[in-house]
This record gives sequence, C-alpha cells and structure tokens, in this order.
Amino acid sequence: MEQLRYINEPANLDAIFSALADPTRRAILSRLVEGQASVNEISAPFEISQPAVSRHLKVLERAGLIVRDIDEQRRPARLKAKNMADAVDWLNKFKAFWGTSFDQLDNVLFNMKQATAKETDNE
Repeated sequence: MEQLRYINEPANLDAIFSALADPTRRAILSRLVEGQASVNEISAPFEISQPAVSRHLKVLERAGLIVRDIDEQRRPARLKAKNMADAVDWLNKFKAFWGTSFDQLDNVLFNMKQATAKETDNE
C-alpha cells in the first residue's frame, strides 16, 4: 500500500527525522557545526567504536544531513544545510499552533494564580 504524501513535503523528511532521533547523531551534527572532521576526530568524545561512529555517519549521509569528502585516505564529514533547512521549514508550519497553545497555557496559569491569591486573601 502506497503512503500518501502531503504536497510540498520533502521526500526524505522521514529519513531526516529518523536520523535526528538518535542522541549520538545529534551530538555528531553539533560537532560538525564547528567544521569538517574525520571519523577519528568525531569518535574521540564518544565511548563507542569508530565503526559504530561510521555507521552513524552513514545514516546521517543517507538522510542528506552530511557530506563525506574524499581527501587522500581520509573521508572527512561536513554538514549539508539544505536538508536540515527542510526539516526546520516543516516544523515552522506548526509555529502558529505552538503560539496559540502557549497563549492558552499562559491564560490558565494566570487564572490559577489569581484564584490562589483570592483564596489566600480570604483566609
């Protein structure tokens, strides 16, 4: 059965969010914000093997969040901004909903404070 997709939704959005779901991969992306790095440089702060880091890099690469260059024997990774921007654009569609929800929460908290203040004054 073929899944229906919304119009204007990037085709690889599922892969992007799946890649971002793992904390190690998010940490790798945070490291790559500083600039490109080799597998050795990326794996240094982690308590996992270099092959495990390589597997994480492959997931990020398939999602289009990083690019692996070939530099002699090294394969440094660097961020690829476009697919990350696609995910941010998709999330921004919900910004109005979040704003409304937070406004409603603010109103509930304000009313609760007022009710508590009235109860304290009546005692």
